[in-house]
Amino acid sequence: MTVPVCRLTPADAPAYRAARLAALHADPAAFLTNAAEFAALGDEALAARLAPDAPGVTLGAFLNTSPDLVGLLTLVREAAPPLAHRVNVYGVSVAPPARGQGVGAALLQAGVELARSWAGVTSLHLAVMDSQPAALRLYERAGFRVWGTQPDAVRRGGRVYTEHWLSLDLTAPA
Repeated sequence: MTVPVCRLTPADAPAYRAARLAALHADPAAFLTNAAEFAALGDEALAARLAPDAPGVTLGAFLNTSPDLVGLLTLVREAAPPLAHRVNVYGVSVAPPARGQGVGAALLQAGVELARSWAGVTSLHLAVMDSQPAALRLYERAGFRVWGTQPDAVRRGGRVYTEHWLSLDLTAPA
């Protein structure tokens, strides 16, 4: 199945809000931001995140069976010149009903291709909580490798989470 992925624009802010809130409610342990914090953001702030001059690029995925946004992935290039070869991946999510249909893989592939197109970018970086083993497997299938693990990284709801740090070398053949 082909999963359409596109760059979101300010016009997509309502769909982005709905998809991101759904992700934060479905998997709260997977994200540092909680649903209440995100819900408090105004429409202008969300539109600014999706503007052409925003510091990050957010990709959205759709399934042919639904007009709803079912997946998100944000890329943010490091701004400091000594780090500008690095791009961070944030906020990856796939709606529970769309899981197992290639949405996550399509988002990652589109994100990797976009990052490869940016001059001087040589690596992608992300972190995943130990509560998300399916996400870790997805990243590893896409070629990401764990380079470090931080125990006691996040505490939420009385639980302690470990965070795995991964990277993907973009200079290696695709």
